Amino acid sequence: MSGLSEAFRQELVETRNQHAWSQTELGQKLGLPQAHISRIEAGKVMPRFDTLLDLVRVLDRDLLMVPRALVPVVQALIRDYRHPDQKADDGEGERPLYAVDEPR
Repeated sequence: MSGLSEAFRQELVETRNQHAWSQTELGQKLGLPQAHISRIEAGKVMPRFDTLLDLVRVLDRDLLMVPRALVPVVQALIRDYRHPDQKADDGEGERPLYAVDEPR
């Protein structure tokens, strides 16, 4: 089994930094050594599911099973949550929550 995706690991690091926690502080909250947090963030180890669930929850996130057909909708909701003031590029004003970014 391969490790966590680069995007997922980057999200973990960014979220940890938003909490202003070091790897050591995050590890203490989870009962894990700093070295294990480092290996997870670097993609050198694949955490067990229960460890991953604890990790994302202590970072005030959650894991959720979403039907594949709804993934673009969920991604758009997350994007709009992170950037509520961002307007559509097409000049037509506000875009709907379900708008999907098309590759350019």
